[in-house]
Amino acid sequence: MDSAQLALFALAVGALIGAGTVLLVGWAYRVRAIALQETSSVVPAGIGDVLAGMDDAACVLDASGLVVATSNAATRFGIRDGAVLENGELRRLVRGVRDSGASATETLRLTGGASLDPRLVSARASSVGPQLTLLVIRDVTERERLDQMRTDFVSNTSHELKTPVASVSLLAEAIESAADDAEQVRIFAARISAEASRLGQLTGRILSLSRLQAAESLSQVEPVSIDEVVAASIEAHSVQADSAGVELSRGGERGVWVRGDAQVLIEAVGNLVANAIVYSPRGSRVGVGVKVDADVVEIAVTDQGIGISDADRERIFERFYRADEARSRRTGGTGLGLSIVKHATQRHGGEVRVWSRPGRGSTFTMRLPLASAPESVLDKKSKRKTKKKRASGDARTRDARNGEFA
Repeated sequence: MDSAQLALFALAVGALIGAGTVLLVGWAYRVRAIALQETSSVVPAGIGDVLAGMDDAACVLDASGLVVATSNAATRFGIRDGAVLENGELRRLVRGVRDSGASATETLRLTGGASLDPRLVSARASSVGPQLTLLVIRDVTERERLDQMRTDFVSNTSHELKTPVASVSLLAEAIESAADDAEQVRIFAARISAEASRLGQLTGRILSLSRLQAAESLSQVEPVSIDEVVAASIEAHSVQADSAGVELSRGGERGVWVRGDAQVLIEAVGNLVANAIVYSPRGSRVGVGVKVDADVVEIAVTDQGIGISDADRERIFERFYRADEARSRRTGGTGLGLSIVKHATQRHGGEVRVWSRPGRGSTFTMRLPLASAPESVLDKKSKRKTKKKRASGDARTRDARNGEFA
């Protein structure tokens, strides 16, 4: 082998050794990177941005159970960066996922954090790396409450409908048995009529409430005179008030208008008046007052009745809930009146407020957005003012003439 061939051979061997060294170094770096990834607790890029955009409470935990990243909503459950999970059930869920490597979901009832009330949550834990675990907590308390309300509504409706139907059936049998006793027949017939009226009232209110809850908006929206709403509500319950020995009075501002459905508002205010009469002692007064507060109309129904306890005040707008079960049964109450008031007011963009003290009475106030009077009403007012001015001017002219000829 001459010197030239020997030089080429040396170069080839050097190149092979250099390439091998590069490959060996590259492989060593890759092994080191994998080892670091398997033991690192650094949150991967992008996860922090994802957590920041989440509405649910969420956090990332390292192998020691320390929180290394959180969403904004995590503080609701007392979860903070740099701290461990306070809740034992959540820690158990995360440990199980870390040990098995498989995701897991559990429904838990949690307390603590920003709310002292127990919250029903759906908690899901997933591995996002050899050393990191993602925990997402979704609050399903409201969903559970709505599901329970639907279940209760169906159950209560079935029960409430069965009662008058069963009574009518029994009374019909009693009439048949007492066919020869005219007086008993009249008594049973009157009771059948009362039960039929109660059944009609109940079904009517169920339909009203269902329409208010099902529709996204009112079917008919137009200018509504609060004077007419209050007058119709009082007139509809004047007989009830007379029978109960309760005086009905109307006060406050007049000529006030809102936009909405007149019949829905009349039913809502009427329900408040009816309730006030039922829970007022004989000889007392129920007042309906109207007040304008900035751009809001307040319709307040005040009684001097038995009042409402703090515990009942939280639930009185629930369907079929009765603060005084015995009195409500005795007077034929359905337990739907205040629920209709609440939904009717909300459909009109307003709210209902309650003030009450046991033994001192109650005040229910419907707050609705104020609206301008229709042009036709404004034109009539303008014409009446013009007529008054003309009449006044004519009177002054006659007085002047009489003075001249006197």
